Amino acid sequence: MKEIVSHIVSELKDFYPTEEAQELAYWIIEETTGITRTQIYMGHPQKTIPNLPNILEQLQQHTPIQYIFGHTQWMGLDLCVDSSTLIPRPETAELVDWITLSCDNKAPLQVLDIGTGSGCIAIALKRKCPNWQVQGVDISAEALSIAKENGERNNVQVSWQQMDILAEKPDLKDIIVSNPPYICHKEKSQMDERVLAHEPHIALFVPDSDPLLFYRHIASMKSAKSLYFEINEAYGDEVCAMMKTLGYSDVTLKYDMYGKPRMVFGRIKA
Repeated sequence: MKEIVSHIVSELKDFYPTEEAQELAYWIIEETTGITRTQIYMGHPQKTIPNLPNILEQLQQHTPIQYIFGHTQWMGLDLCVDSSTLIPRPETAELVDWITLSCDNKAPLQVLDIGTGSGCIAIALKRKCPNWQVQGVDISAEALSIAKENGERNNVQVSWQQMDILAEKPDLKDIIVSNPPYICHKEKSQMDERVLAHEPHIALFVPDSDPLLFYRHIASMKSAKSLYFEINEAYGDEVCAMMKTLGYSDVTLKYDMYGKPRMVFGRIKA
């Protein structure tokens, strides 16, 4: 199998750094044959990779490998993903951990995930805190179909609803969490081609003229005692200031594993 790894790396070397091409090679082999990296290191006999030319062609076009195989692993969950949903990021896992470590995970809290996409946040919260009543909403019917499938796939009970959060107000909850669109169009030149060309723009972008659009609207509704946001690193101070102006207390800006301001918390003053 080492020869197959070398072949894949050679085919991808003009499109990806060598280390990333190697990671993709191991991913392809394990996904298509079940042969692990350890088995490859130990000299597992050569085996044909089904549909390898097509897989390589898609990767050369910068299609995310998660979309090629239709799923990804995240926080111990096996999640379906396609072009209607964002691919869950490590930073979002940090947001989930922050919430579960900060809140009473044994109480029957009412939790709402706004802009749920693949359902990753809602499902992970319900998995970690089974006593919580968790709901995920999204404007996209296609994304909600994936989220529902992911809930069933991971044996987690979450309720799902189609909702345009800019036009509808949810019922009062204990916690609202949201990873809404937060990238300005002017930032496109800084983005990875795989994200820009393949992930859903409706879940990514906000107008340059109003980068806090979703944060301000969600916070203004005051539909939860506590708010947790994933944010654009460029607007941490602005999100915090906005929440304080709207009357939130204990507003906290939290940095991610890369040292970037990535999450904000606030609670409604009693």
